[in-house]
Amino acid sequence: MTETRYRRFDAASLALLLLWAGMALGFGILVAPLLFKVLPSRDLAGQIAGRAVARLDWAAWVAFGGAFACSFLPRWLDEVKEHSPVGPFRLWTAAALLALLTTFASAAIFTPKVNEIRERMGAPVEQVAPDHPDRLAYTKAHGLSRQFFFLRVILALGLASGLAWLPTRKVDAPAGEPEEA
Repeated sequence: MTETRYRRFDAASLALLLLWAGMALGFGILVAPLLFKVLPSRDLAGQIAGRAVARLDWAAWVAFGGAFACSFLPRWLDEVKEHSPVGPFRLWTAAALLALLTTFASAAIFTPKVNEIRERMGAPVEQVAPDHPDRLAYTKAHGLSRQFFFLRVILALGLASGLAWLPTRKVDAPAGEPEEA
């Protein structure tokens, strides 16, 4: 694969990662606080925010999975038989896999748990006593969900900035020789 193709794939990865990070930051910093401030019920705001987070989870699958496919797979196919030490490529791959794992945890564990606890309470969250076991479980699950959300934002920005250090030509090819098209 040529250096130009690597750069095109990396540009697609960069676009996906920055688009998702922008959506997530826009929601987390601008929209979510406004929902809880403007809407008459924190429960209603939480339901709307929960649905937005579920959509952001789907978008995260596209962003992280697409970036992984665009920037990892072509390099892996080119370097599958090479045994190089840990470097930018392997560190970027580990971060991409961590991003996909946190997306899975959010979509398959935390979001369903928050929704289950909310349904079990049978009343808006703010109407349940602060020391009620369901309210405590909801607060804990919601806190973990928020932490994973912002961890994914950090991973998206880190992966986007890490694209600059990924190798763009085969190690075997000297810098002066042209590569195949």
